[in-house]
Amino acid sequence: MTTPHPADGPLLTEGIPAGPGGVMTTEVGVITGDLTLRTDWDGRQALLTVQYDGADEWYTVEGSPVPAPTAAEAEGAHLAMTAAVRRGGAATAADLGR
Repeated sequence: MTTPHPADGPLLTEGIPAGPGGVMTTEVGVITGDLTLRTDWDGRQALLTVQYDGADEWYTVEGSPVPAPTAAEAEGAHLAMTAAVRRGGAATAADLGR
């Protein structure tokens, strides 16, 4: 589920099946499985974090935060990262343009 606007709180998408090779995080390296993506926006940048569905720990996506001077750009980063998680391949925030 995704909230409608990043200024209203974090964007969350649950139950994303990570593609082969998963997502690269700064804290623990690659994680795989069903993941939740969270995007927090501070008006200047978007912080992308992931967790195993149902877990308590959040991990920073490698390359995050990313520039996002508008809410639309923060939402775009969230949607692009959701697609990158599905693709896998040790996805990072640098993969957002693919």
